[in-house]
Amino acid sequence: MRTINFGIVTYGKVARLQAKSMAGLGGVKLVAVQGRDAGKREAFARDFGLVPCESIADMAKAGVEAVIVSSPHPLHREQAIEALDAGMHVLVEKPMALTTEDCDAMMEAALRGGRSLGVISQRRWFPAVRRVKEAVAAGKLGDTILADVVMFGWRDEAYYRSDPWRGSWSGEGGGVLVNQAPHQLDILLWIMGPVAEVKAYWANLNHPYIEVEDTAVAVLRFQSGALGSVLVSNSQKPGIYAKVHVHGRNGATAGVQTDGGAMFVAGMSSIVEPAKNELWTIPGEEGFPARWEAEDAAFFKDLADKGVDATEWYHARQIEDFAAALREGREPSVTAAEGRAAVALFEAIYESGRKGRAVRPR
Repeated sequence: MRTINFGIVTYGKVARLQAKSMAGLGGVKLVAVQGRDAGKREAFARDFGLVPCESIADMAKAGVEAVIVSSPHPLHREQAIEALDAGMHVLVEKPMALTTEDCDAMMEAALRGGRSLGVISQRRWFPAVRRVKEAVAAGKLGDTILADVVMFGWRDEAYYRSDPWRGSWSGEGGGVLVNQAPHQLDILLWIMGPVAEVKAYWANLNHPYIEVEDTAVAVLRFQSGALGSVLVSNSQKPGIYAKVHVHGRNGATAGVQTDGGAMFVAGMSSIVEPAKNELWTIPGEEGFPARWEAEDAAFFKDLADKGVDATEWYHARQIEDFAAALREGREPSVTAAEGRAAVALFEAIYESGRKGRAVRPR
């Protein structure tokens, strides 16, 4: 198996998580780091035994074939295009970018250079998420006619002060919609398909020390004719849960709680508990969730007993997939087009809230 040499852009909390995820991963080797702050770049390089690079182009000279962009969201477009134009493949952290215009520019750069471009959405590898996807694909719900996302989380002032870019329009590009919700939005779109129309509201309800929204509510009409809703918020202590539910014409529902307990914060905490299928009414399968929950809990315990962090393990699965896609000449499991779809959805939610009317995602 050919080893793919990776480089990582920036040296923050998420970058450290990604670097740890790649340790000992077969067919993958992290060889370089790039960042603008020389001191932080050198320290990160020492911690992980990497080549420190002053520019992204320098990583190509260091033998890097694929780059992970883990920087703050407003930088994704610039850095991904720089890496693609230097001849490297790119796996970019969620969200892919802040606008569909940015996403299109990144995709054009990948096409221009014949490089691969993927987007991180590691929750797709959760067994409980895959069960919902597989149930829908197998027709166990009939046609999907309704879906909902609910995410009740919490971010305190210490979180927003942990990095200078957090909580501002210029530094972060948005709030709960661009930082916490993209995972659930991606899962929703992965299962339900494209959205035709959005009517939404968003606001900052109880975080006066930040500029961006902490809560958003939206009603969706999918291109299939199905309806949906999105309710995401960072205003509930201590952070309760995040769920995606899909409902079928035959009356059956398949659901997944992707996050529970104190909500995960990249680089600051780990996954508290496994994702679970807490709502499942498919005829003949009503008893399955209890068995699955026991199996998933046992798997988490096995990881812990081996000293493996579950958050890192799932990130490793996506990095492993991206490397395999490069070797096999196929698209990665989470494509740039799918990353763009999540951006188009939150972009439409913002636009609808500003204009006070329904809008069509770009």
